[in-house]
Amino acid sequence: MLRQCLAIMRREVFYLWRDRGLRYILFCGSILGLLLFYAVYSAQVLKDIPTAVVDLDNSAASRELVDKIGKAEYLKLVASVTSYDDLQELIKQGKAVVGVVIPENYGRNLALGRQARVLAVIDGSNMIYATNASAALLTVTRTLSAQAGVSALVARGVQLQQAKEAYQAIDISEEAWFNPALNYAYFLVLALALNIWQQCCTLAACLNVIGERGMKSWLQIKACGISKFRLFASKSMAQIFIFMAVVLPVYVLAFGVFRLPLNCSLPALLLFTLAFAVAIHSIGTLASSFARNAVDAARFGMIIALPSFVLSGYTWPLEPMPVYLQKVAWILPQTWFFQGINYFAFKNAGWNLMAHYILAMLAVAAVCYGAAAVFIARS
Repeated sequence: MLRQCLAIMRREVFYLWRDRGLRYILFCGSILGLLLFYAVYSAQVLKDIPTAVVDLDNSAASRELVDKIGKAEYLKLVASVTSYDDLQELIKQGKAVVGVVIPENYGRNLALGRQARVLAVIDGSNMIYATNASAALLTVTRTLSAQAGVSALVARGVQLQQAKEAYQAIDISEEAWFNPALNYAYFLVLALALNIWQQCCTLAACLNVIGERGMKSWLQIKACGISKFRLFASKSMAQIFIFMAVVLPVYVLAFGVFRLPLNCSLPALLLFTLAFAVAIHSIGTLASSFARNAVDAARFGMIIALPSFVLSGYTWPLEPMPVYLQKVAWILPQTWFFQGINYFAFKNAGWNLMAHYILAMLAVAAVCYGAAAVFIARS
C-alpha cells in the first residue's frame, strides 16, 4: 500500500512539473510578487508629500509658518500661490496633495494672543496620502501652537520656564510596538506575496479531481483496483508538499534577505502555514470534485481565493464590516491565516493562540474534504 501511495505521489509531482504554465504560476508567481511588492514599499514610509501654500497675510509670523511647513519631515513645499482658486487647481491636477491657506491678520492675531485659524486642505482621493499628510500637518501645528502659547504667557509676565510647564502640563509620549517605524513594507509585503501564493495553490488544487478524470490513465488506475481514497489522498499529499516547497523560497527571501520581522520560530510558522496549505487544498479539491470541467473548477476556486484577502481583515479591520460579512469571513481559512500571520510574525502571540487558529483551519479542511469525498464517491 505504501509503495502504491509513493508511486502515485511521484506521478503527481511529475504531472504538475510537466505542466509548464502551472509550474511557472506556482514557483514564480509568489516570488515575483514578493520582489515586486518589496520594491514598491521599499521606501518604508511616505515622505515628500507635495504641499502648496496660500499666504494671504504675508507677515513675519506667516512666513515662519511657511518655513516650518517647508522643513517638515514628511512634507515637500512645491508651490506658493496667491489665491484659494489657484490652490484648488493645483490639487485637481495632482500637483499638490496638501494645501495650507494662511488667512489675513494671522500674524496680528498671534501678536494679540488671539486664536489664529489656518485652513489645511488635504486631497482625500488617495487615503494613504491623506492619512500621512494629516499626521505631518498635525506635528507642525502642534509645535507652532505650543510656541505661540508660551509666547503669549511670557508677554503677560510669566517666566519662560513656568510658561513652558504651564502650557505643556500634559506630556504625551507615543510609542509604536511591534513595528516601531510604522513601516509599510513590514506590514504589507509578506501578506501580499502570500496572497498570490494562496491563489496559485488554490488554482492547482482545483485540478486534483477533475484533472484526473480527464486523463486516460484514470481508467488504468481504476482497473488496477486502487481505491479512490488512496489515489486522491496520495495526490493531495504530493500537492501539499509542493505548496510548502513553493512557499519556502518566499520565506527565505522575506526573512533572510529582506529582513522582514519574524518574532516566532520558523518551524512554528511553517507548521501554521502547513495547516493553511491543507485548508486551501481542501477548498480546491471540493471545487474540483463537483465541477464539470477544469475551467469550471478553477472558476469556483478563484471566486473564493480572490476576494478572501479583502475579507480576511488584514487590509481593513473586520470589526467595521457588516455582521453578516464578518461571519462569512471567519468561515474562510484565509481569514485565520492572514490574521494569524500578523499575530505570529509581529507579536509571537504564543502556542495557545496558534493552536486555536490551526484547529480552525483544519476544521475547514475536514468539512471540505468530507464533502469532496461524497461527490467523488458518487462519480
